[in-house]
Amino acid sequence: MIATGDTAAPRPETMTCVEIATPGGPEGLVPKTRPVPEPGEGEVLIRVHAAGVNRPDVIQRLGHYPAPKGASDLPGLEIAGEIVGLGSGDTGGLSIGDRVCALLAGGGYAEYAVAPAPQVLPVPAGYDMVKAAAVPETFFTVWHNVFERAALKAGERFLVHGGTSGIGTTAIQLAKAFGATVFTTAGTDEKCAACRDLGADLAINYSTEDFVEAIKAATEKAGVNVILDMVGGDYLPRNVSVLAPDGRHVSIAFLARSTVEMNFMPVMLKRLTLTGSTLRPQPVAVKGRIAAALREQVWPLLEAGTVGPVIHETVPLAEAARAHTLMESSAHIGKIILTVAP
Repeated sequence: MIATGDTAAPRPETMTCVEIATPGGPEGLVPKTRPVPEPGEGEVLIRVHAAGVNRPDVIQRLGHYPAPKGASDLPGLEIAGEIVGLGSGDTGGLSIGDRVCALLAGGGYAEYAVAPAPQVLPVPAGYDMVKAAAVPETFFTVWHNVFERAALKAGERFLVHGGTSGIGTTAIQLAKAFGATVFTTAGTDEKCAACRDLGADLAINYSTEDFVEAIKAATEKAGVNVILDMVGGDYLPRNVSVLAPDGRHVSIAFLARSTVEMNFMPVMLKRLTLTGSTLRPQPVAVKGRIAAALREQVWPLLEAGTVGPVIHETVPLAEAARAHTLMESSAHIGKIILTVAP
């Protein structure tokens, strides 16, 4: 064991992690041993207890979403654990022993991970580490895109596709908590029921219904004010057709494809805003600002039980390949979490 004065707690020199040994299928995720990382300026070292599994991890494993420059090449964008080391400079008042969750640009599939201090938040009161690890990626993403970029307001109508994904379950709850009428799509009647249980006013089974017609009927052709889309492809023109005048459409992923041919005349006639973002490459300052907003606006809702992550299954770190297989099956409802330390 090693320790380095009052800026570190005892920790080993090496750790177990999961590398992408070969881009491609889940079998490319392999447990390895690496040196424990050192926190740099403005960073903290966290002993990881649990790590979230997210769709971007799968895309990175496939070889299509490399880590940003300077970030760990290990997958894993969110963790919960205990601070065991402080880097130099301003670490935002964080201390050794703090129980925290954090948004990362990479490196979460490991026993130890480094996080920029502005992206670190306290474990919500009443949460264990597994539940806390399910918060950062989806709550950062939904808050930034739905409430900042799309400026969803109380009384507006909101549509999120993929309502039982981690993003979907978070978006349904937050939109409802802040006073929106919530519409969503899912692929089975069971998943639609789960969405309604989370607060969705209308859950549309896209396997048996046309969501465009269902929304037009439910809104008397008024449409929705905000759409959060993770599908892309031919969903884009269909989404545009159900946006109300001055509506806002936010793209955050493309499960179908990112290219589409469409008629932009409705965008002009209805004065629509089409926007989008990716969270991972954004500067620490931006993510820190989002974290501060979450601490103020959302953490009280988490601690009161008004909203919260939906956890489908926990999987040991060494079995990360199984977690990815489950995610790609789309059989899950909510989050898949890797358990790392007790």
